[in-house]
Amino acid sequence: MRTRPRRSLAALGLLLALALVATACGSDLGTQVTSAAGLDTSKPFGGDPATEGTPQRGGTLIVGMYTEARSFDPTIGSNLMASAIYDSLLKMDSKGVPQPLLAESMTTPDEGTTWVLKLRPGVTFQDGTPLDADAVIFNVARQRDIPTALGHLYTEPIDTMTATDNLTVTFTLKRPTGSFPVSFALPFSSGNLGTIASPAAVQKWGDDYGRHPVGAGPFSFVDWIPNNKITVKRFDNYWDKGKPYLDGIEFRPLPDTDSRYVSVVNGDIDLDIGGFFSEVSRSSANKDLVTYYGAGGDGQFLYFNLTKAPLDDRRVREALIRAIDPKALNATQYDNAGQLASTAFAEGDQYYSQKAADSYPKFDVEKAKQLISDYKATGGNPDFTFNTGNSPDDHQMAQFLQAQWAAIGVNVTLQFDDISTFIGPVVQGTQFGTATWISGPYENPFPFMFNQFYTGGINNYGKYSNPQVDAALDEAKSSTDPAVQVAAYQKAQELINTDLPVLWLSRAAKAAIAQPDVKGVSRYLSSELFWAGTWKSSTP
Repeated sequence: MRTRPRRSLAALGLLLALALVATACGSDLGTQVTSAAGLDTSKPFGGDPATEGTPQRGGTLIVGMYTEARSFDPTIGSNLMASAIYDSLLKMDSKGVPQPLLAESMTTPDEGTTWVLKLRPGVTFQDGTPLDADAVIFNVARQRDIPTALGHLYTEPIDTMTATDNLTVTFTLKRPTGSFPVSFALPFSSGNLGTIASPAAVQKWGDDYGRHPVGAGPFSFVDWIPNNKITVKRFDNYWDKGKPYLDGIEFRPLPDTDSRYVSVVNGDIDLDIGGFFSEVSRSSANKDLVTYYGAGGDGQFLYFNLTKAPLDDRRVREALIRAIDPKALNATQYDNAGQLASTAFAEGDQYYSQKAADSYPKFDVEKAKQLISDYKATGGNPDFTFNTGNSPDDHQMAQFLQAQWAAIGVNVTLQFDDISTFIGPVVQGTQFGTATWISGPYENPFPFMFNQFYTGGINNYGKYSNPQVDAALDEAKSSTDPAVQVAAYQKAQELINTDLPVLWLSRAAKAAIAQPDVKGVSRYLSSELFWAGTWKSSTP
């Protein structure tokens, strides 16, 4: 999806709904203190329960959101509030490895062709009906049978689903798929097979279920006043006894970045879960706020349209990358708070390849000029159209890049479109020269590396294709061996950085920013929060 890195992000929910991205990266960032840009990365995944004291019960948490919800239906997604009502069957740890949550385990007896999911006993939905094997199959079948469902892609490997007993589901796949459990641990907004809705409620409400959600999470749905607030209350029969601690949560859509930040500074809201570059840079320096942020993988980049000249020529792509002054980029576009990127994974991530980062072209104006001169000498015209949205930040980024490229002899026409036109006909229709986009952070490279770089991937809008990359990603997806997965993803990013199908700009910045009396924060880097353990202290 496209980004506004500094100011208003009012339309980001639409982007999330239209593009399967999401959401942080399979890294253990807890050892980092601050990034090179001065952003506080000491608490990427939340607070430390061992140092926060004994949880206190009661109170209502006021949460500021950067966008309105789209739906609470798991097949539709695009809703960071949904994780208050739903728990997932699995949850990824700081290394991107799925761990039990509503499920007790998910194991394979045959290296990834058969997966056995065992549920916790005694779990009920908020309407009192049981969360059992039939409920899981019902929900996964909905994702499979609705072609537009966010989780539809993840059901493709499934051959059969069987309720072996009341608390056990056996999935038989068409081929070994070591990454299959990840599909049950993804953020709600990415499409998650592990988000289980009450079948009784789905059948009762039909197409209107998304406005009447019933899950097995820590809070029950109360009401939704569009563009005003969403209210939830404690679910007293929650499976994790003693939780949740809060009486309720009130989610308020506050799309303007500056006003949302001021609201958390002033205490008008307790928690801002849509913190972007300008917010994170300020909160990191504010001793009266707590910042939960980790850079994660992927980020903001430009797609090159590889289907037509001049960007089908690697010389031109390399020249455009070498022409960009990283210091000027960071200063003018990210308030010197950006963590600039050179590959798909952040430094320190287990999948990060130093070889890939080292091979990415460095800033070198003279080399860039020579590459363009060579291209022109062979009859090529290096001029093209730069496509982006129509916000002030889009204009600022486009004009900066246009000037950088003009300095090496490339004349770029700027085209600004409204969001719907930009995402649909322009980007999804591959009717661009270069196009701004943002992906991640994501909790695990599956399925997002496939979506973006695999031949025919659903987010592979530049039409990149390399059979060696496909083979590496297939190996990563099929293997159950973490070492094999790491090696395969490193190989893929090294090949990608050789081919240069995208121009990397910076890591995505998504943070939670809280008043100091908010404790028990637990989150994914992509902004998904887990609310059962959140509480408010009377002595911050």
